[in-house]
Amino acid sequence: MATQHTKFKLNTGAEIPAVGFGTWQDADAQEVAVLEALKAGYRHIDTARVYGTEPAVGRAIKKSGIPRNELFVVTKLWNNSHHPDEVEAALDASLKDLDTDYVDLYLMHWPGAFAAGSALIPKDESGKVKTRDIDYVDTYKAMEKTLKHGKARAIGISNFSKAEVERLLKESTVVPAAHQMEIHPWLQQKSFDEFHKKHGIHITQYSPFGNQNEIYTSGKHLGKLLDDPTIVQIGKKLNKSPAQVALAWGVAQGHSVIPKSKTPERIRANLDVDFKLSPEDLAALNGLDKKVRFNDPSSGWSYNYYADLDGK
Repeated sequence: MATQHTKFKLNTGAEIPAVGFGTWQDADAQEVAVLEALKAGYRHIDTARVYGTEPAVGRAIKKSGIPRNELFVVTKLWNNSHHPDEVEAALDASLKDLDTDYVDLYLMHWPGAFAAGSALIPKDESGKVKTRDIDYVDTYKAMEKTLKHGKARAIGISNFSKAEVERLLKESTVVPAAHQMEIHPWLQQKSFDEFHKKHGIHITQYSPFGNQNEIYTSGKHLGKLLDDPTIVQIGKKLNKSPAQVALAWGVAQGHSVIPKSKTPERIRANLDVDFKLSPEDLAALNGLDKKVRFNDPSSGWSYNYYADLDGK
């Protein structure tokens, strides 16, 4: 069903590899990790301005010797560069750090805007995040220009609500090629998924292992997604790890998945999701939806994210 060669077609006609390599956190370890991933066969690399990993990704790509046209590189516009006049300069900075002339996909990381400046998370004297009233539609329209200038081959969004996507479709010219969001067997967002399929917007799942990341504090009482008995049982039956089962479930939905790891063995194992989940196994996994979301910065960032979505 899914191998390292499985790709999904975007509405631009380009193809995105089903399994990508995520580079959030551990910036100092990313050059080695990305190089290991490229050697293992990954061709889809996901980064973002806020991660601080773009330089490491760029160096790893260069060291790998893999031709640029064989890779699918994704980065994201950060919240402190949402003013239309700031968007292209922000992408230029990312391109410089990535040491490339273009990205295959440029995403708006969040719909909410922060204050301008070098601070990634600007705060006032009281410690409250400083925001700006900038319409995400205007930000997106500025992203559309990067397509015309050849700096992005496709553009998209991340962490938008349904109402926000609907408004974007109504008021902009380019249908987003992809929407990156939190999806895993405990947060399946089925109706939102169908909405995207209807509009030809590809979904990339971040946090495909749910709350495996220690940074997530919500839902601690639930235990870990990868310890879910159904996932563990299916893994044992197929001689696969729970992580591989979770990734295979995502790809079976038609989504890209972007697991991250620093461990060579896990990096290779996360790419090895080339096994077919039976209809029975898929049905069992589809029945795990708890509608629980682990990543929601709404209160700290003074913006009501995911207002109309499951897990709010």
